Amino acid sequence: MNTLTTGDWYRRVLSLSWPVILANLTVPMVGIADTAVVGRLPDSSYMGGVAVGAASFSAFYWVFGFLRMVTTGLVAQSYGAKQTDEIVAIGVRSGIIALGIGILFVALALPIYHLTAHIFDSSALVEEKAANYFFVRVWGAPALLLHFVELGVLFGLQRMRAVLAVTLVFHGLNAILDVLFVYAFDLGVTGVALGTAISEWSAALLGGYFVVKALGELGWFFQRTVGLGNPSKIRSLGGLSGNMMLRTLFVQIPFLGVTAVGARMGDLVLAANLLLMQYFYLMSYTLDGFAQAAESLAGEAFGANDRARLRAITKYSTVCGVGLAIVISGCYAVFTPWMIDAMTDLSDVRQTAYEFAPWIVFMPLVAIWAFQMDGIYIGTTQMRSLRNNMFVALIFYLTIALWAVPSFGNHGMWMALTGFMMVRSATLLWGYPRIERQISINGETNS
Repeated sequence: MNTLTTGDWYRRVLSLSWPVILANLTVPMVGIADTAVVGRLPDSSYMGGVAVGAASFSAFYWVFGFLRMVTTGLVAQSYGAKQTDEIVAIGVRSGIIALGIGILFVALALPIYHLTAHIFDSSALVEEKAANYFFVRVWGAPALLLHFVELGVLFGLQRMRAVLAVTLVFHGLNAILDVLFVYAFDLGVTGVALGTAISEWSAALLGGYFVVKALGELGWFFQRTVGLGNPSKIRSLGGLSGNMMLRTLFVQIPFLGVTAVGARMGDLVLAANLLLMQYFYLMSYTLDGFAQAAESLAGEAFGANDRARLRAITKYSTVCGVGLAIVISGCYAVFTPWMIDAMTDLSDVRQTAYEFAPWIVFMPLVAIWAFQMDGIYIGTTQMRSLRNNMFVALIFYLTIALWAVPSFGNHGMWMALTGFMMVRSATLLWGYPRIERQISINGETNS
């Protein structure tokens, strides 16, 4: 593996990344489709209802996104160490946790929604539509969290084409059902939520099939899993998950801030922020393709105790990611007016979005470093460092927001979000050498 040439490394990174990039592109495309569907309903309250109703799910799923990330890191390392039994055990442990959290979320749906409504303090019309969305979509929560675990296993085993297949079915079905329920059955915001919930359960079933198939290729055919209840492994999973949950919570606060500040500035700013955030997510999911390939490859190298391979993965995946970020930023600079117009025909929402669009054009060049290093840290299960770095970035964000929002309004909010991404990038780059020092050389660990 260490004799690979530069061309070999690029081919390996690209071969794993392109299915993930395509799969990731479908995630924000569904949000864009949802927004485009409701953006052509009579007024901006429909867009606001989806924004507020979906905000709590976005926060919830991002916070519990550790289920995928921790599973990916642990499975990739076990794959590098050729420990098939442990791969199965990791998937089962994580799956049980996912279902438990999802069921609890359904049970606590009412207080969670009231908390969301209080945070966003939106207009009565928006709040009514948000409630309709929330209490339908909530039934998909257990399925989507289980889907996260399935993706984690598939990423860790480098089954990227299976990830692509599941994701295309998931989000393609979601987009079709949105149009069907909203336009054919006139269900409005409720139809958007129903289409999403049905798609989440469909994805969980299909993902489970691909996981079992991948494990079968490694020689596992439902035989008894050794070490499933290993106390030290369970404690390790709990510790990693706890740190990642805090890390992801810290990440979510700035993104929630964009919606919360927009809601307090009126339905127009709320709708414009929702629209622009779809392109933020489009950028982030696209760039995450290289980061998620890096998770799998870095975890494999870390599990195999191969420092040179880890360094090469970090280098070549980052070069690819930076190149893609430049392309995205250039496309946004040229096509932003068209992209905004394509999502809504409400002229006042369009004009408001134009005003804040330059922040989205600049964002890929700032964010790529954070996304890429996240992948390396996740693959090598450096969850405590991720938590600490994210906390530093959050403190910076809050400091800027408290000063800038009263002075510059919604521009201040976007300024704080950009600063948050810059500090994330800087702290993760600074801490990377410590990861390499954890890998042993000739059987001796440099710590």
